[in-house]
Amino acid sequence: MQILVVSATEPEIKPATPFFIKNRIDVLKTGIGGTATAYSLTNYCNNNKPHVIIQAGIGGCFTENNLGEVFVIKEEVFADLGVWENNEFRTIFDLQLENKNKFPFRKGMLINPNRKLLGLAPSKKVRGISVNEVTTDKKRISWYSRHFSPVVESMEGAAFHYVCLQQKIPFLQLRAISNNIGERNRAKWKMKEAINNLNEELTFLLTALSNHHETDFRI
Repeated sequence: MQILVVSATEPEIKPATPFFIKNRIDVLKTGIGGTATAYSLTNYCNNNKPHVIIQAGIGGCFTENNLGEVFVIKEEVFADLGVWENNEFRTIFDLQLENKNKFPFRKGMLINPNRKLLGLAPSKKVRGISVNEVTTDKKRISWYSRHFSPVVESMEGAAFHYVCLQQKIPFLQLRAISNNIGERNRAKWKMKEAINNLNEELTFLLTALSNHHETDFRI
């Protein structure tokens, strides 16, 4: 099975590097943000066709969970794609600029349809949102929480889901929590723990995938 591991930065997946080398797993470091992710991953998929793509990274958390915990993102949202108007945010779907059920969207979300692949990872399955800046404003945090009910925030997750759905390649996104949303005191972040836990879960998942055939997860 040809597996691609995707990450925005090298430090997020560095502990698993010996595993990648030993098992001949391709790695793509896309750079930070949705634009870099979309470009790098699309370019890769235009020249290669992996059977499964795994995105691994850290993120912030909206809910009261233990820092360092790893989640599987089952659905993603481009949370800041729209306009702030009269102290409220309106998405491109609210503005009727796009049909919320036009592929690859379903109800405005980018949903991972692969239940078999989702079931292979033991972590809790949750919703993520993607934004172009780390959210610190309390009003925005409150709005995102009310309208999207997210657990995890990242900068790359939605772009990853979008490309994989368009390319029709089975995929899975892993996110480990380094900090609570809005917390800017780095002393309270758990970056090391998040990265260690992320890489443990990643290697577990990759090992489990090695027992499957390349056709097992086709969408």
